[in-house]
Amino acid sequence: MNDILRAVADVGFPIVITVYLLMVFGKKLDRLSDAVEKLSRYVEGLNKQFPPGL
Repeated sequence: MNDILRAVADVGFPIVITVYLLMVFGKKLDRLSDAVEKLSRYVEGLNKQFPPGL
């Protein structure tokens, strides 16, 4: 808690909030990227099973 208060005093509230949000959204973006990659592999597998035009 002291680290957070010291950070607010040193760099200001908006910067501390921005860093926090970037950390939170960064983790969510990583999870979203993983989900998109899995979906892409799944669709590729479907295309191999059922080629377009059949």
